[in-house]
Amino acid sequence: MPQVAGVHGGTAAPRLDLPAAATAWRLPLVSTAIVGAWLVAIVAQLTGNAAALHHHALIEKGPALWVGVPLFLLGWQVMVVAMMLPASLPTIRMAWRGMGGAPRPRLAATAFMGGYVLAWTTFGLVAFFGDLGLHHVVDASPWLAGRPWLIEAGVLALAGVYQFAPRKQRSLEACRLPAGLLPEHVPSARGGFRLGLDHGLDCLGSSWALMLLMFAQGFANLWWMAALTALMAYEANGRHGQRAAPVAGAVLLVAGLAVLSGPLPITT
Repeated sequence: MPQVAGVHGGTAAPRLDLPAAATAWRLPLVSTAIVGAWLVAIVAQLTGNAAALHHHALIEKGPALWVGVPLFLLGWQVMVVAMMLPASLPTIRMAWRGMGGAPRPRLAATAFMGGYVLAWTTFGLVAFFGDLGLHHVVDASPWLAGRPWLIEAGVLALAGVYQFAPRKQRSLEACRLPAGLLPEHVPSARGGFRLGLDHGLDCLGSSWALMLLMFAQGFANLWWMAALTALMAYEANGRHGQRAAPVAGAVLLVAGLAVLSGPLPITT
């Protein structure tokens, strides 16, 4: 424990590092949420209910849109917690440590997570309604409806190409080294929300194409979830994370070419 100097040059009683103490209880809570999200995905897969959490089930012969969208968002939050929070844990720890000395640290830390989740929730809604439009296009085209692997190949190719994009590299760098999240930074609740939103947008700019792959798969394949989670976590925190991005892009492009040759069982 750190010591503080006394008034007359002596040494006062030891005290806790307040920023560290203020964040100590939160990180296990986030870790528990991540484990819980993975348990939901595993149980859904083992019980055969994974399809019920997939957006396809909510669009095709599903409930009314006003019911389907909240159900989708519920499943999407589980996916974000399971896949994106592991990559952001070091940044969350750094941010919360800096907020430990804020006048209302719990509110600032909660606001930070709210901004982060808002970025990914907005992306989920865009993807959902974009997929809704794609379903209408496919339903109007019997030729395309009979060749669903073409859409799978397109999503793989899009994700692969984006791994080489300058925007990907800039966003990944910002996600790895977020500006403004220094330990001594003590924002208000409003500042915490803005920092969380900025960090969420940086990570969204880095990983949206990879999460689009997972959006297409839903909970249908735990191997895809595990592989993409590991990739995004390594890109964000690994020593050679930025070098790993183009390697993963090449693999995704090869997979897209393979799917073009005919349907592959990537959803089973």
